[in-house]
Amino acid sequence: MTRSRMLRSLVRLRRHPSAVLLLVQLGGVLMYPFLEHTATGRALFGVLGLGVLAAALWVVRRGPWLTWVGSLIALPVVALLVLQALRPDPHLLVLTSALEAAFYYYAAGSLISYMLQDEFASTDELFAAGATFTLLAWAFAHTYVVCEALVPGSFAAAVNPDSARSWMELLFLSFTVLSGVGLGDIIPLSPMARSLVMLEEFTGVMYIALVVSRLIGLTVARRQ
Repeated sequence: MTRSRMLRSLVRLRRHPSAVLLLVQLGGVLMYPFLEHTATGRALFGVLGLGVLAAALWVVRRGPWLTWVGSLIALPVVALLVLQALRPDPHLLVLTSALEAAFYYYAAGSLISYMLQDEFASTDELFAAGATFTLLAWAFAHTYVVCEALVPGSFAAAVNPDSARSWMELLFLSFTVLSGVGLGDIIPLSPMARSLVMLEEFTGVMYIALVVSRLIGLTVARRQ
């Protein structure tokens, strides 16, 4: 690849940071089955994912104070992920997941604000709609990790029902609940788990009804 082509590619990435974020998140769905049993692998992917998230949020320019809020949440997460890779500790895992959930909720809220700030649906905003969905799915999955740690046995599955649920299983649950396709073979058992699932179901319905429908309406109006 020539230097000019590389520069053009970088310009395109800068114009569509939400597309990069979406690709990273979807790539994570494919990578996690190979990384979830390796603490170091998951930690490295988590650091990379947070770096791309921070870059994407900076490019879309929420504002100086919002950038600082995201950094204050992200930096401790990176440090905990590295520490978790060096010295695995269940207590650190709970704290890390709680902070990761907070960061992903913040990032999703920032992208929703970005999509609703004007009356024009750009290409990057359409990518942001998909990226926000994956951010919410990741956020609730980390919330389920915390719930499972604080209330063991909160979730059951058809396979090995008495075992603790893996990260990939909880991420699968989060995607199925947020998309409204059903619970699949993983179900919440404890009252706290069921409350969280209901909140995610509500979030998924409202996100599609308000944000996605608005972007589709703006895109159709622009073409007409």
